[in-house]
Amino acid sequence: MKSSVSSYSFAYLMQNENETQMSVILKAKNFGFDAIEFTDLVYPENMTEAEYASEIKKEAEKAGIEISCYSVGADLLSGSNGDLDAEVERIKKKVDIAEILGVKLMRHDASFSFLEGKRLYNGFSNVLDRLADGCRRITEYAETKGIKTMVENHGFFAQDSERVEALVNRVAHPNFGIQVDFGNFLCVDENPATAVGRCAPYVFNAHIKDFIFKSGEEGSPGDGFIFTRSGNYIRGTVLGHGIVPIKQCVSILKSNGYDGYLTLEFEGLERLDYALNQGAKYINSLQ
Repeated sequence: MKSSVSSYSFAYLMQNENETQMSVILKAKNFGFDAIEFTDLVYPENMTEAEYASEIKKEAEKAGIEISCYSVGADLLSGSNGDLDAEVERIKKKVDIAEILGVKLMRHDASFSFLEGKRLYNGFSNVLDRLADGCRRITEYAETKGIKTMVENHGFFAQDSERVEALVNRVAHPNFGIQVDFGNFLCVDENPATAVGRCAPYVFNAHIKDFIFKSGEEGSPGDGFIFTRSGNYIRGTVLGHGIVPIKQCVSILKSNGYDGYLTLEFEGLERLDYALNQGAKYINSLQ
């Protein structure tokens, strides 16, 4: 397995210290990661997304670091004004960007419709066929370019392990799988090890994060915490400082034959250089 870091982990620097997705590439290398994963590219006004992707690839090659995956936002229920065909075509264009980046893995979302708060007849089982149809069309296109596609367990609506497993099995295509995020299962109050065990046979890529947990009985702990589906509170933290059973989850993946990237996604309040240094060391200790 190889260590990787999501460009999302550098969000603070990009928002507050004029860093860019281009400039953090060398930082990722210097922190000791084998690879970097990019979320939706934020390209300069004087460039197209495709041109920026080409420059990103050149910069990564110059720094001597791999690009592990391209992760993009999507919504196969509400995206593109609810037009599934248009949303599928939009995501296919992101596959073209992934090809320029030179990656073999691309993650796109399924949907976030649970967050709309509407009590309509649009539960997960009701829309599963639509989600599967969109995912299947995207992965069939991506397969022609040698790129595997995935959904991730996040966004509350498509976050439970049973739901992402059901989606993969409904799509039923060998080019489609799961980008499993150990920590994200806590957002829906699911035991990470149990959930990873369910998803492991379908995993193409792995995100590693850690969370501090506080019971909802105690009330809000303050800034930085998010509310889980069952009313508890979690906050991102340095790998090994929280409650996510990271080593156990990695062991589960290994036992299922996984030998891909272990990608750090840090979203805590701790000092970034400390968190990323510790994260790289922790992941490397798992090899």
